[in-house]
Amino acid sequence: MDTQGGNLLGSLLPLVALFAIFYFLIIRPQQRQAKEHKQMVAALKVGDEVVTNGGVIVVINKITDSFYEVKNMDGSKMKVAIDYIASKIEK
Repeated sequence: MDTQGGNLLGSLLPLVALFAIFYFLIIRPQQRQAKEHKQMVAALKVGDEVVTNGGVIVVINKITDSFYEVKNMDGSKMKVAIDYIASKIEK
């Protein structure tokens, strides 16, 4: 019976190692990136220039709970969901 217990441990060890590798190489960096993006979006204010996920450069006019009212460079206004802001353009 002792050999079966050792065999079980030996077969689970590579599985645990594989999970640890996935965690540190994939899951943890994605969580950190999501946290940084959430902080960046929370720090945005009226007048900031941002890029949407679609690649459109806009200026924030009004901030609501789940949307930003933004103005395009040609003057047209639209609403953008907060989750679709890709990055802030630093001046």
